[in-house]
Order: sequence, then structure tokens, then C-alpha cells
Amino acid sequence: MTTVGPTFERAREAGHGLLIGYLPAGFPSYAGALDAFKAMVDAGVDAVEVGLPYSDPVMDGPTIQAAAERALAAGLRTRDVLKTVEAVAATGVPTLVMTYWNPVQRYGVAAFARDLAAAGGGGLITPDLIPDEAAGWIAAADEHRLDKVFLVSPSSTDTRLAMTVEHCRGFVYATSVMGVTGARDQTSSRAPELVARTRRFTDQPIGVGLGVSNGEQAAEVAAYADAVVVGSAFVRRLLDADDASSGVESIARLTEDLVDGVRRTVRRRAGERSPAM
Repeated sequence: MTTVGPTFERAREAGHGLLIGYLPAGFPSYAGALDAFKAMVDAGVDAVEVGLPYSDPVMDGPTIQAAAERALAAGLRTRDVLKTVEAVAATGVPTLVMTYWNPVQRYGVAAFARDLAAAGGGGLITPDLIPDEAAGWIAAADEHRLDKVFLVSPSSTDTRLAMTVEHCRGFVYATSVMGVTGARDQTSSRAPELVARTRRFTDQPIGVGLGVSNGEQAAEVAAYADAVVVGSAFVRRLLDADDASSGVESIARLTEDLVDGVRRTVRRRAGERSPAM
């Protein structure tokens, strides 16, 4: 089991941030997803989010919804997601699951935590679960030393920010825009303010997601956040590919571009790092 905390610590010592890449398990196929994750890792991604496809993805945009529908239609089950985690974690890269809460409840909270840890997973990102309603998950995660990543958003009050970060372990996930997920032409202008507000309540790393689709945008976000989280842009590369092989190659090229963007900004600011770094 590899949690993400030590990776952030090493990055902080080296003076750079992280790239966290997301793809849903089982897309474009079970084996195809493994190939895509391996391409990400080989191209330099620092940590991986394995998405657990869900039949009612209300917070996801059309790109991730389309991928999840294909994975579910092909018969993907939660046990297949855990097998995917095991394969990705075996590369040595911290591997977390991103999931809506309902599938975890159906599986059994304690059982899911146990099996995620046994598969080498580092923790769970829960976009629709708030800490006040997460007592069962918090207890199970603590028992198995799993990361607990909750979300904050531009609409979060200071009271909500303080309470949320208190229950996070690994990093805090800052959603940079309101609304559903999806790659955008520009990153959110509200993200820097949200990160600054969140830093008032924690010294934990803060990752920013929703909207980043290329190296230039990654460089922009890496200037103020500890991690850049990219999902829809990776999924879109697989959706638009002519075949599985070209999709994997496209994933690798995008990862290299994003890594370069994150590191480029950090190299520029290395001489005068912020207190958070």
C-alpha cells in the first residue's frame, strides 16, 4: 500500500509539484485501461486516480459519463476496479480510487477499505461525501491507514473549509470551478483564491482539478497549487483515438506535456518558493 503523502513530501523537498492523472477503470476495455495507466506512469505521472464507474454520475461531464457508460456496459464490477488498482499500484505509483459514495456503501464500507488496502490502494477520493456524513468511512480508513481526500469548492464557507481539511489525509482536493467536470479552454479564475483560502486552515498539500487539458494550463495551476489533477483530457484522448494503440500513445504524449508544464513553472519559482512548498 502506497499513500500519496510521502510523494508530496519528496516533491516539496525537491521544489516541485505533482501531476495526478485520472482514468476510469474498464475503459476503453479492462486491458485497455491498464495499458493507458501504464502509459501515464511511464511518461512521468506522480500519482493515479482510478475511477470507479457509476450509473448515476451527476457531477461528471459528458466525456467521463461516456467512458463510464462503456465500462459498465462491458460488465465492469467493483472487484474489477480493485484488480485495476492492484495492477497500477504494483508500478510503485500512489494509486487512489475516485468514486461516488453509493458503490462503496453497496460493497460495504469496512470491506471496501480492507480490500482497497489489500490491493495496494492508497486511499479514496469521495466527491459526493462530506466529512459530517462520513463517520463510517473515516473509521475504516483510519483502521487501514488509507488517505481520505474530501473536496472543497469556491462556494465552501470558511467554517466548511476548516472542517473539511481537518478530516483530510493525503491532500485536499480543490475543485476549481462550480458544476460538472470537463476540460476547458481556460482554467478557473476562482481557483487561486480558493487555494489561498484553504491554506489558511491547513498545511496539507492542495490539489486543483476540473478543467486542465494541456501543459500551459498545468503550468498556470502549478504556480499556486501543490498538485494538478487531470481527468477529462485523458479520457477524451481515448474517446477520440482511432484504435487502442493510438489512444495509449496519445495518453503518453499528453502526460509528457502536462509533466513539462508542472515542472516548468516550478523551475521558474524554485528560487523563491512559497511557504506552502
